[in-house]
Amino acid sequence: MIPAILIGYALGSLPIGYLVAQGTGGVDLRRVGSGNVGATNVYRTSGLALAIGVLLADIGKGAAAVWLAGSANAAAAGVAAVVGHIYPIWLRFRGGKGVATAGGVFAVLAPIPTLLAVATFTLVVARTRFVSAGSIAATVVLPGVQWMIPGLRAVDIATTLVAALILFRHRGNIMRLLSRTERALGT
Repeated sequence: MIPAILIGYALGSLPIGYLVAQGTGGVDLRRVGSGNVGATNVYRTSGLALAIGVLLADIGKGAAAVWLAGSANAAAAGVAAVVGHIYPIWLRFRGGKGVATAGGVFAVLAPIPTLLAVATFTLVVARTRFVSAGSIAATVVLPGVQWMIPGLRAVDIATTLVAALILFRHRGNIMRLLSRTERALGT
């Protein structure tokens, strides 16, 4: 299990958004916008095309961590990949919020709940224009649906642990949403 966790963390900790923004425009994502190294901040600072690339790469690294771990350790590797994205050693443990990487992890481990979470995300963002609100809603939906579907307990627990971590990382967004000071997509 330890090798799977280490591989998961190593893949998750690859700071794709940071590297893309630095390499294409010299932008240090930790110092602009939201300060996160994920696709939303790349969109705000470097444009849609780069943001889509970062989004796909972050999803891919989550899926790859699970795939490389094999079935016995897949859930642990997936959680480690999300932790790596959020707390990458390469950036002094200041990473993204983990939503896209979690999407890749659970697209492999829990495809039906992930599809429902993605649908929730899409609907909430389309309605509100707040990526954070969509992320929070999807994060709540994922474990809620996963626990209702018969399957591996390790995946149930993994969805819950990752959801708690992502919600913790969104605590500032939650406060801004409640105070109506959160930045909408496109502003």
